[in-house]
Amino acid sequence: MKQIPIIMPQLGESIAEATVITFLIKAGDEVAADQDIIEVETNKATMNVSSPCRGIVHQLTAKLNESYPVGAVLGYVEIPAEEARRLGLAPPAPEDAQIPANSGSGVKTGDTERKRKVMPTVRGLPVPAHAAGASYMSPRMKARMNELGLHAADLAGLAGSGAAGRVTIQDFERFLANLEKNKLTNASTMRVAVADAMRRSWTRPLATVALPCLFDAMLAHRKVSRTKAGPALYALRALAVALAENSAVAGRLIGNKIVHPPSIDLGFAVEAEEGVLVPVLRNADARPLAELVGRYNELVELARQRRLPNEATGGSIATVTNFGTFGLTWATPIPLPEQTLVLGLGAGKKAPHWDEKKEQFIPVTEANLTLSFDHRVLDGGAAGRLLSRVAALLQEPEKL
Repeated sequence: MKQIPIIMPQLGESIAEATVITFLIKAGDEVAADQDIIEVETNKATMNVSSPCRGIVHQLTAKLNESYPVGAVLGYVEIPAEEARRLGLAPPAPEDAQIPANSGSGVKTGDTERKRKVMPTVRGLPVPAHAAGASYMSPRMKARMNELGLHAADLAGLAGSGAAGRVTIQDFERFLANLEKNKLTNASTMRVAVADAMRRSWTRPLATVALPCLFDAMLAHRKVSRTKAGPALYALRALAVALAENSAVAGRLIGNKIVHPPSIDLGFAVEAEEGVLVPVLRNADARPLAELVGRYNELVELARQRRLPNEATGGSIATVTNFGTFGLTWATPIPLPEQTLVLGLGAGKKAPHWDEKKEQFIPVTEANLTLSFDHRVLDGGAAGRLLSRVAALLQEPEKL
C-alpha cells in the first residue's frame, strides 16, 4: 500500500502558513479525491484542505491549533500501489520521505522531529516585517528578539539601564520575567497580522485631510432606490469614479518610480471577530452602484464569517472605512502597507447650513469625510482635490 502525503496547500498569493483548527475526518476513514478533510485558519479566512486522492486516511500528523507553513505534511492517505500508478503518483512512504531543504515544510528525515513548530509571527503577508524604530540594540539583543518573534515596538515601554539609555540583555530578560507575572492570553492569528500590517504602514509619512459633506442627496437617492446601498458603498463608488479620472494619485512610490494601478479595485473594511477584514470589489469604476450592491452585501457576510474567497482579497489600491457606524465623527484611518489611500466616513449629524437661494439656514445631514494618504506620493493639495471630487460626486448620487 502506498501512502500519499496530505500537504498544506498555497491558500492564497500572500499566505505563508495556516493554523489547523478542525479535523473533518479521522484515521481509518475512507475519503474521496478532493474531499475536504482539514479546516485551517489564515489571517484572512477559514479554508479547507482537501484530500490529494481517493483512499483511506492512514495518519494525521498535524495537531490542532498549531501553525504549519505551505508545503508541510499534515498526514497521509493510503492507496493501493496500482491506484498510485494509475494516478501518476509515486510518493515515498512516510519513513522514507525526503523533503527538499528549500521546501519550507520543516519536515526532517529519519527519527528526527517530523515537523517544525511555526510560531505565529507574520501571517499571510507577502513580506516579513522587520523590527524597526528602536535604537541602541546590540546584535545579541536583536538575535534574542528574533528568536522570540518580537519587534522593537513591543519594547516601547522598556527603559534601558545601559549607557545612553541602551537596553541591555539583562533589562530585556527582566522585562520578560515580569511579563510572566501578568495575565497573558495568546493573540489571535488575525490580531497578529493586523499588528504587523500597521507596523509596516507606519514606516511611511502619513497625513490626513478632512472635509464636511452633505449626505441629504445620498439619503434621498437611497430612499427611492430599489436596491439600497449603504453610505460606505456610495463613498466607494464615488472614490472609484474619481480615481478612474486620475489613477496616479493611488499609485505607489517604489524607489524613484510611481507605480500606477492597473485597475480600480477598491477594498472596504469589515469588522470581524478580533480584527478587520478588507474584501475587494474589482473594477469598481466600471460597474454602476446598483450592480455593486449584491456583491458588496455578499462579501460583507462572508467577511464576518471569515470565509472570503481568495479572489475577493488582496490587490486593492485603496480602502473605504465607515467609522461612523461606531458613532465617531472624526478619525485618522491608516492605509494598508500596499496602498496609498484610505477614505473614511464619519457619523452623519444634523447641522445648520446656509442656503444661498433661500438666504437662510436650513437643517441638513452632514458628515466628515477623511482621506489618509502616503505623503511621499501625495501632497495636501492633491489629496484635497481628490476628497473634494468625492464629496461632489456624492451630491449627484444618481450618476453613480
